[in-house]
Amino acid sequence: MGAACDPGGMIREPAEALVREDGSVELPMGILVEAGLAPGARLLAYSDGDGRIVLRREVDALDDLLNGRPL
Repeated sequence: MGAACDPGGMIREPAEALVREDGSVELPMGILVEAGLAPGARLLAYSDGDGRIVLRREVDALDDLLNGRPL
């Protein structure tokens, strides 16, 4: 796959993931590192309702909710 460029100028390489029979998904370490996530990081996952699945750092998502901001 070719690289995609976002408005911030960072080159991002798309990665393919497979949903397994048990519902688990394995993400490449490069995507996690790019997002600033380390092994053991706690994430909140939810559907954005438009076909996208959103992964957020649990602490960031909870902070948004506690401060009246939407996910």
